[in-house]
Amino acid sequence: MKIFNNRKLLSIGIYLFLLSLTCNLRAQSDWARWEGKEISYELTSTHHHDYALDKSGFGMTILSVFRNAYYFFISDLDGDNCPFEPSCSEFFLQSVKETSIFKGTLMFADRFTRDLNFFKGMNHYPILASNKFSDPAYNYTLHSAKIKF
Repeated sequence: MKIFNNRKLLSIGIYLFLLSLTCNLRAQSDWARWEGKEISYELTSTHHHDYALDKSGFGMTILSVFRNAYYFFISDLDGDNCPFEPSCSEFFLQSVKETSIFKGTLMFADRFTRDLNFFKGMNHYPILASNKFSDPAYNYTLHSAKIKF
């Protein structure tokens, strides 16, 4: 009698195992049921850089080469993270055009430290339609006729 009970329990166990196995094999995955789709989380760049060389002078040509290298190796890979308009590289070129290479470099260093400042005030800069802070180079040339707020 004891053997019969063990055989009966064994057959019931095998039957339940096969039943659960067939139910699992017929189950739909959520992928098929909800028509899952591949999602790309890659952010597309909305800003396209101008890689043209400025041939107005030898110094500007050299600066354009460095700017293009910065665009290609750093800015395009980093994405659109700059909170300012114009970007730091554009600000540097504008400041060199407005002043000189020495003053432009100092203006860029000041701008770069402001860009890295995590505690910058939202009310200090005007906000553009692109939700970026307006911070043009001509506001720092110390010419009162060029400063615009």
